[in-house]
Amino acid sequence: MANKFWDKDILQSNRLPWIDYARGIAILLVLYRHIYEGITRAGIGNGQYAYLEDANIIFYSFRMPLFFILSGAFVRKSLQKRSTGELIKNKFNILLYPYLVWCVIQITLQIILSKYVNANRSLVDYGYIFLYPRRLDQFWYLYALFNVSVLYILTSQKLKLRVWQQLVIGFAMYMLSSYVSIHNIDLGFVHDILRFYGFFALGDLIGGKLLDKSMYKYYSSWWTFLALLPVFAVSQYYFLHKNIQMGGTMFVEEYQPLLFLVISLAGCAFMANIAFLLQRYAVVRILRIVGFHSLYIYVSHVLVASACRIVLVKVLGIQSVPLLLVICLIFAAVIPILLYRTAMYFGAWWLYSLERPRKQKQSSTPNAITPVADLN
Repeated sequence: MANKFWDKDILQSNRLPWIDYARGIAILLVLYRHIYEGITRAGIGNGQYAYLEDANIIFYSFRMPLFFILSGAFVRKSLQKRSTGELIKNKFNILLYPYLVWCVIQITLQIILSKYVNANRSLVDYGYIFLYPRRLDQFWYLYALFNVSVLYILTSQKLKLRVWQQLVIGFAMYMLSSYVSIHNIDLGFVHDILRFYGFFALGDLIGGKLLDKSMYKYYSSWWTFLALLPVFAVSQYYFLHKNIQMGGTMFVEEYQPLLFLVISLAGCAFMANIAFLLQRYAVVRILRIVGFHSLYIYVSHVLVASACRIVLVKVLGIQSVPLLLVICLIFAAVIPILLYRTAMYFGAWWLYSLERPRKQKQSSTPNAITPVADLN
């Protein structure tokens, strides 16, 4: 069975390795934040590990913009293969549907296990699924990506907006999102559309260049690495210390949106360079496996991490925050992959998508879903 979980199809396919590397980096940073905050909310550590909190703040600046940029990079290619209606249907099947399924699963389990988990859930939370996804832990991203993708597709195809027009609109929406945040105007799911639409448009703008293999030698250059490193270091240093000075992780993003834009894009560029370097040398291949399964990790990692933390703390009596963080992070990355592969093996593909799996030639994994570029 192990070969069916860790088959070589992913590594030997025609997929672009750097995409999986980049998504692998991004999803691990997401896991870090959610697991670390789950540990601190449980009252463990009492703030004695400042360096872990520092890392949590730094990672926050670029991980979600990176996801939206990578997704936007493929929208033009997808539109060349599918009609507008087909592509929107595809987005519903692979984004909105798993969002709905896993929201219900997680909320239900959190209500049933309310004595053991940090989340304080009730039947009211089911009503937040469409209006206030930010109140449902990690799930807001899938809903936001669906809304941004569909809006971008419709405005591109029906209104014939060009990429530069989309960028202008996206920038205006981004600045508006800062305004509503500062003035505590709760727009629910609309806020995430305002915040990330421009990043998606930027991905569309640079998608052709990112997919141009003749440019890979520049993207994977150590000179590029050395050029980006000081920019990344200085920008992250400022982001960290300014937010600490102002008592949170959101000050720069909300009150200095233009500066945050520069900081986040510098982080995205640096992570992309690292992904291309990993592709160039074909190392740390486990990260590609993680990146391939990033969607499936995303939907279930909070449940897995919470269960792992409860066992480690309540049963085994472990109180070391670094140890809890490492163990929970490993489990939160591995167990969702195993759950997904098990589901595929037994034909439970409907847990993750409304689209039936496409059979792959010479595949060692029966019924494996072939994920679209936006998700893996």
